Amino acid sequence: MKSMFMVFLFLFAGLTTGQDNGAIKLPEPDTKGGVPLMTALKNRASNRNFDTLSLSVQQVSNLLWAAYGINRPESGKRTAPSAMNWREYTIYLFNKNGVYIYDAQSHTLKKILEGDYRSYCGVQDFVSVAPLNLVYVSDFSKLSRIEDEEMKTMFTSADCGFIAQNVYLYCASEGLAVVVRGMIERDKLHSLLKLKPEQKIILSQTVGYPKK
Repeated sequence: MKSMFMVFLFLFAGLTTGQDNGAIKLPEPDTKGGVPLMTALKNRASNRNFDTLSLSVQQVSNLLWAAYGINRPESGKRTAPSAMNWREYTIYLFNKNGVYIYDAQSHTLKKILEGDYRSYCGVQDFVSVAPLNLVYVSDFSKLSRIEDEEMKTMFTSADCGFIAQNVYLYCASEGLAVVVRGMIERDKLHSLLKLKPEQKIILSQTVGYPKK
């Protein structure tokens, strides 16, 4: 029994920390779990009180897939709608180990920075305590067929709202704490991520276990 337990720990550790050129291949999302939709909607709420306990790698996989994963492989379309199929968003994940980009095509996290930069994701104290922060970055260079900047902002803001709501519903289903935030030092974060001028930080979202 002890040897089997040690094998499990080894495999779990390898899954959560094993990297190839800074990339972490996530397990397949569990699309059969969760509570009924109406129950998730009933439980959906913002919570700013977070425990420091980390999420499991399966929870991270499910969370990112729910947020912006590919649910129709034949077309590459996502769990969140996108105006004119722009697919203009990149999700950055911040945890205590580093900063990652979520690659939906390979369902992989690609590390771009080593170290704890969670405090860059917002000005509230809980941002650096919670285990995980998501930052939603829109690439305005992909917003084709529309010239009016105000219209572009409206459409891409709606797209971000769909992603954030997917995260809310997953967290409601999983019993996790979550809050979406607009209070971000965007210039500081833009510089950290080395974003291009046409890449704009829209919102951030903090996820973790609720504090007991």
